[in-house]
Amino acid sequence: MALPTWFDPLLGSLHGARAEDFTRLPTPERAGRDSAVLVLLGEEEDGGPDILMLQRAATLRNHAGQPAFPGGVADPGDADPAATALREADEEVGLDPSSVTLLAELPRLWIPASDFLVTPVLAWWHRPHPVAPRDAAEVAHVARLPVAELAEPTNRLRLRHPSGWIGPAFEVRGMLVWGFTAGVVSTLLDMAGWSRPWPQDRIGELPPSTSPSATSADPTEPA
Repeated sequence: MALPTWFDPLLGSLHGARAEDFTRLPTPERAGRDSAVLVLLGEEEDGGPDILMLQRAATLRNHAGQPAFPGGVADPGDADPAATALREADEEVGLDPSSVTLLAELPRLWIPASDFLVTPVLAWWHRPHPVAPRDAAEVAHVARLPVAELAEPTNRLRLRHPSGWIGPAFEVRGMLVWGFTAGVVSTLLDMAGWSRPWPQDRIGELPPSTSPSATSADPTEPA
């Protein structure tokens, strides 16, 4: 199935991409747990791209209440990161793997606080269908966030965590996207040429209701 033309700049920029393009932290050869997330781009009715995002339940032990791409820890039976990302997306929001065209694995990225080695898997949602949380104890909300709204300068800011960590963030459709997920989104916007100048001196504080403990936050600022 032919890809939308808006994919072309992004796929071209991802050729030869390195972890250093996404984070300032070097990725260790070995870490605690291999994981994968699905960076799933679909197309809106007006022809623009959107990204599937979920909000984790506030009661989770790790990354409670945080926005995230679908994904999780690899199982022994997973053939590769793509298999992990698709399996987790099915378990979390009921995503049909046959509706997805896999495109590329991004560089593995390290989240030191949780000791995850995460491989983002870029994919095209060629046959979108309704998705929703399968288990409210794990996923509170699912949304398709338009790239145009993520790139809107008034929706962008930098967010300060109580630990002192500062990184990119987005306020879109009632979701505050920050941390690892916002760092990946920010880099992809730049790579695809979708970014617009935005006020990087706009710095907010992570709300107490979403602030995790210091041990579960990502203390790195993406490049």
